[in-house]
Amino acid sequence: MSTTSTFTFNTRRLPRAGFTAGAFVVLAAGLSGCKSESAPYVAAPQPVRAASVTISTPTESRSYTGTVKPRYESDLGFRVAGKIVARLINVGDRVTPGMTLARLDAADYRLSLESAEAELKAAQSNLKQAEADETRYADLNKKSWVSDASYDQKKAAADEARGRAERALRSLSLAQNQLAYTDLIATEAGVVTALPVEVGQVVSAGQLIARVARLDELEAVVSIPEGRIDADRAAAATVTLWADSDRVYKAKLREISPQADAATRTYQARYSLLDPNSAITLGKTATVHLASAGHGERATLPLAAVFKDQGQPSVWLIDEKHGRVVKTGVEVSAWTETSAIISGGLAAGQKVVAAGVHKLDAGIPVRIVEVLP
Repeated sequence: MSTTSTFTFNTRRLPRAGFTAGAFVVLAAGLSGCKSESAPYVAAPQPVRAASVTISTPTESRSYTGTVKPRYESDLGFRVAGKIVARLINVGDRVTPGMTLARLDAADYRLSLESAEAELKAAQSNLKQAEADETRYADLNKKSWVSDASYDQKKAAADEARGRAERALRSLSLAQNQLAYTDLIATEAGVVTALPVEVGQVVSAGQLIARVARLDELEAVVSIPEGRIDADRAAAATVTLWADSDRVYKAKLREISPQADAATRTYQARYSLLDPNSAITLGKTATVHLASAGHGERATLPLAAVFKDQGQPSVWLIDEKHGRVVKTGVEVSAWTETSAIISGGLAAGQKVVAAGVHKLDAGIPVRIVEVLP
């Protein structure tokens, strides 16, 4: 007979809460042991682009537009009056020294010359006779054949004849000069800029016949506001032409008018061109560029390098020794489209973060990968 034995275990389920708490205790102990055995965590340096701080004195620049004019421009005229019978030049013609520009009717001046020549011949003949009488009476006076009074009369007559001959010679020279003045001769090389007379016109002595401008010294003439006169006196000047803006000419201030224009209240300034060439012609539009040193020292940073911290413009200054960034407040004097002009808060040679400033925190490690000029 087989006997079957049945065993029944009366097991009790452990409480879930008690098991979970014990598991956490064991897990915490394990994690604590792991932490004590590993090295502390160190963040990798963040790569940044830096900008080097360069301190410089700002330069103020301004421009004035004017025209090219000659420094020397002569108004030529006849030294005697008369009727113009020939005009040998036109406006724009180049002239050279000794060139005849115009001519007067010289008939009357030739007659005056002939009269002066005849007067001189008569005076010289009279002088010859008077000197002969003086010599003869001098001999007779020595022999006591004529009185001293008679000799003195002959001597005075000879002196008067000498004076008459001298006057006749001077009159002849004057008549020769007046005849020569009937030709208007150029004394300097240049170009004719004005010619207000025509053939057949009767002109007086000194009247304008031709205006000749010399081309060896040219100037840019501009008008300067009265508020800029003192500042512009010492400014460095250059000149460009509207027709040839790529070429820059050195210039120097020669003079400023002592009196303002009554209508525009500006002062005329003349800048001498130091290296003119044949490309510069009179009347061309010229622009005078002036540059002068400003006040104080400035540094120019990329616009992305500056951010505002509680309303204060700031930058991330790179501490290269410790590889960290430090927030530093700065003074901004001006903003441009691409840069910020810094007037205070930085020193020459320092480096600041040039981009990504809003992703940084104080004290985080950084690594410079590029330095902007």
